[in-house]
Amino acid sequence: MTASRSPVVPVAVLLLLACGAPWTHGRRSDVRIITDENWKELLEGEWMIEFYAPWCPACQNLQPEWESFAEWGEDLEVNVAKVDVTEQPGLSGRFIITALPTIYHCKDGEFRRYQGPRTKKDFINFVSEKEWKSIEPVSSWFGPGSVLMSSMSALFQLSMWIRTCHNYFIEDLGLPVWGSYTVFALATLLSGLLLGLCMIFVADCLFPSKRRRPQPYPSKKLLPESSQPLKKVEEEQEADEEDVSEEEAGSKEGTNKDFPRNTIRQRSVGPSLATGQS
Repeated sequence: MTASRSPVVPVAVLLLLACGAPWTHGRRSDVRIITDENWKELLEGEWMIEFYAPWCPACQNLQPEWESFAEWGEDLEVNVAKVDVTEQPGLSGRFIITALPTIYHCKDGEFRRYQGPRTKKDFINFVSEKEWKSIEPVSSWFGPGSVLMSSMSALFQLSMWIRTCHNYFIEDLGLPVWGSYTVFALATLLSGLLLGLCMIFVADCLFPSKRRRPQPYPSKKLLPESSQPLKKVEEEQEADEEDVSEEEAGSKEGTNKDFPRNTIRQRSVGPSLATGQS
């Protein structure tokens, strides 16, 4: 009985080890996955985040060191995470990832970019010795939670959506490349027209036209500044005409006054001349 059972024990042990190897390997990975849905967890506590892409050779070389560093996360009281930029384009735009791999350190919402050596020992020293204090944090204007970076994240997500639609038109629907571009051009034109109409409607509501406002009847028409010199010239001309008319009127009155005097003189002189001649 003992001889027959002895070969079974090593075989069972080997089977357990073979089945347990993947499970042990999966459990040893303490790296957390960050996505667009849970990225706000980075704003609390201390984090080390790696931005990578599966096709990047430098990222592939970094993975063993990063996995080993994650094993020390509990002892160092730091959360070790990673972000796949091919799956999370919104986070790529939110953190302005221009090179791979990119590593950030976060402490209570303050983000600092790590630019030191990429080894397990250097990562541990960076956290334990608090070397991150010598690095200037990212400005609040360019922080991942700012309005500017949120807009950048939305722009990156839109670009990824457009790329997905382009591949769908070409691969699934069988449209030519120019046909896909035509669809996007028409969509852009229509969206621009709708956006323009919405902006005009909002502007009309906020700043209504002056034609709709009741205007009181002006008692005296106000002339613009440009017409003031012309008005002065007209007034001077009118004043000159009045002076001329007054002079003419005065001269006429003078002639009228002299006229009866001349007649009186003529009448007085008339009889005398008549007597003289007689």
